[in-house]
Amino acid sequence: MSTLSDLSGGTFDVAIIGGGIIGAGIARDLALRGARVALVEKGDFGSGTTSGSTRLIHGGLRYLEMLDFSLVRMDLREREILLRIAPHLVKPLEFRIPFIHQSAWFRAKMRAGLLLYDALSYDRSLPGHRFLSNAETLADEPALTTGGLHGAASYFDAQVSMPERLCLENLIDAVRHGAVVKNYCQVRSATKINGKVQSLLVRDTGTGDESELRAKLFVNATGAWFDRVQTIVSGAPSRRLRTTKGIHLTCAPLVNKANVLFSPLDGRLFFVIPLFGKTWIGTTDTDYPDDPAGVRAEADDIEYLLRSVEPFFPAIRSLAIYSTNAGVRALVRQGGSESSVSRRHKIEETQPGMFSVLGGKITGYRAIAQEAADAVCARLGITAECQTAAASLPGGHGANVDSLYGSREDELCALSGSFGRIGAQARLAVRHEFCQHLDDFLLRRTEHAFAPDWGASVAPEALAALAVELAWTKAQREEEWRRYRAAAVRAGAVTEPRP
Repeated sequence: MSTLSDLSGGTFDVAIIGGGIIGAGIARDLALRGARVALVEKGDFGSGTTSGSTRLIHGGLRYLEMLDFSLVRMDLREREILLRIAPHLVKPLEFRIPFIHQSAWFRAKMRAGLLLYDALSYDRSLPGHRFLSNAETLADEPALTTGGLHGAASYFDAQVSMPERLCLENLIDAVRHGAVVKNYCQVRSATKINGKVQSLLVRDTGTGDESELRAKLFVNATGAWFDRVQTIVSGAPSRRLRTTKGIHLTCAPLVNKANVLFSPLDGRLFFVIPLFGKTWIGTTDTDYPDDPAGVRAEADDIEYLLRSVEPFFPAIRSLAIYSTNAGVRALVRQGGSESSVSRRHKIEETQPGMFSVLGGKITGYRAIAQEAADAVCARLGITAECQTAAASLPGGHGANVDSLYGSREDELCALSGSFGRIGAQARLAVRHEFCQHLDDFLLRRTEHAFAPDWGASVAPEALAALAVELAWTKAQREEEWRRYRAAAVRAGAVTEPRP
């Protein structure tokens, strides 16, 4: 696990601010090209917008209506790359568009859109679209309403059940290639000479210790926090982003396929998706100008989703809601309604010596990272080519694709010892996955927090193993449990986890 002293050892080629999926992707790309890379993240890796995503790897069918064909094509290409380099994390997923009280014109428009979607994914490994009868539709989705049903369309995209682990595997590979990465490390100020950034003052948020981080170039990949970090670095207010909130809720099992629906309230597209044996519903899209760290699913947001789902799946009101989830999108600022704002990204030198990534989607993270790395390498005179489209992520080498760890499953089994699998996961998380806290482990290193009890049943064993690895006292163990319970509530647990 990296320390502040690892960051203060000389001058890096590149220092990256932000340990979400895009920052992690940039770190991996540059490290594989031979650059000396440092990355700092003020919270845990993947704990911001990455964990608040809809957990889909998709071209974005609705962007066809916005005529953004090149964005859809890029994301469909990236979907294929991720299916290939991370088959244990990115899995094919069948989507259904049920036609309920939809006009013949709407159905014809969907037919044309799906033909174009298939054409834009001409290099796909997934099946093309097809249309289903009422009987075929209801055979797979018996909870779907029958009133006004005119069959359904079927097409394929992909799902990443744990984008946090996709983020982690990029960082693991970056570290294997020489990068230094540190979570819970916040940028406090910047030193500039003639306007060019020379170094950052960073603080370990756990100990309060500070250190200077020097680099030839810097990258701001902080997503929804971009304007706040840019203000710290430049000393002037920044308003380059439009940030919008999206929420999800999880409930008892309701669907068997991923369903694409259109809200009767405002016509907005949303998803009802199977996830870890439950149902994942979302998302919303409302302006959110406040600190992204404070984003929560409010009662009005939840009611919007329930009212949107109810006409299609009437049983929704009778199902238990286990949790909610909220995240903040970073969109390049423009006017119009929230959902009309482009999801395209920009890469600019926003401060002499600092490149910044504005906007972007999780599906295109690797391509965005490559574009940013190309800009950095051109400035540094590094001629090595990008390798990330061909090189598998650490767990993506073909074996154990049903495990979250993929081909690293053997590495996990070797650490089982007296604690069993939970203990092995905890050991691996600390030794090789930058885990510092119980909430890191339960929320972002494993799927345990997706259980109805939010991981309370495995917490004692996890705490015991983490305590050994991190030398926690009894008081520290008790504090870690309190910290996790608070983190779970902030993350959207309907009921606070109990031991």
